[in-house]
Amino acid sequence: MRQTAILLVFMFLSVSFVQDSNPWKTLGKVTYKKKFDELLGFKVDVPIFSKDVKDLDGKIIELQGYIIPVEGYKSHKEFIFSAYPYSSCFFCGAAGPETVMEVKSDEPVKYTVNPIKIKGKLRLNDKDINKLMYGLSDAKIVEWK
Repeated sequence: MRQTAILLVFMFLSVSFVQDSNPWKTLGKVTYKKKFDELLGFKVDVPIFSKDVKDLDGKIIELQGYIIPVEGYKSHKEFIFSAYPYSSCFFCGAAGPETVMEVKSDEPVKYTVNPIKIKGKLRLNDKDINKLMYGLSDAKIVEWK
């Protein structure tokens, strides 16, 4: 009986350490503060990442989303990735900046309007206002839908 209880506790704990099934939800745990930007001459929103988000910095994550066609990202090895399709993404004003990220992949990625699943190393950005707050490097396609 005691061994069964210990086994059940171990199984519960091991399941709790499995990666979040929806990393976008975790990445949404961010707040903002206003900070004066000397170069721009006005206040900008600077992200304040929660502990949950900071714990993902530098880690390999896997998430599903959509490729967003953006002028200036002509290489298929660099693109914007969104939790939502283009019609309801951050760039259309329908979602927040925590729902998009800059992606750099090892291999070219063919554009599709369908969701795909990718994985790569997450990096947080709260310093450079010319970049998105999330980046994914060494990205690889996990699944095409």
